[in-house]
Amino acid sequence: MYNKMGITKPSLINEQTISRYFEIFLKKKPMNSSFHIFGRYRDIVIDEREPLEKQREIFFHELCHILRHAGIQSMMPTAFRELQEWDAQHFTQYAAIPHHMLKYIPFQEHDVVNQMSLMFQVSPELCEMRLEQVKRRLQTTRNITY
Repeated sequence: MYNKMGITKPSLINEQTISRYFEIFLKKKPMNSSFHIFGRYRDIVIDEREPLEKQREIFFHELCHILRHAGIQSMMPTAFRELQEWDAQHFTQYAAIPHHMLKYIPFQEHDVVNQMSLMFQVSPELCEMRLEQVKRRLQTTRNITY
């Protein structure tokens, strides 16, 4: 997806570019974040009172709901709503810190989390979650025997 948009390195990840690509209006207002779909019209509203790194995470979370989910959460069973939220959390990790950009991360540095946070413009907490996911994936791959 990012390569088609010309997003090849962390500094090029841009909410406006991604929104335009998917024909989604992006708005920042002093109100709770949300997404809306009315026929072909789609928008994401981000709470501008949040820190910038949190705004980026909110954007990816709401983008996931638009691209991958259907239905009105308030009308669906709790388990299904929780599944959608779980999916949106994981989507946020992958979209904010994409696999093909892991090569830019200085894994050997003692302050890797802070460097990732600055590089990808997301919270250190999200970076820690993504690092743990990468470590788990590597361990799983190493444990596979052929």
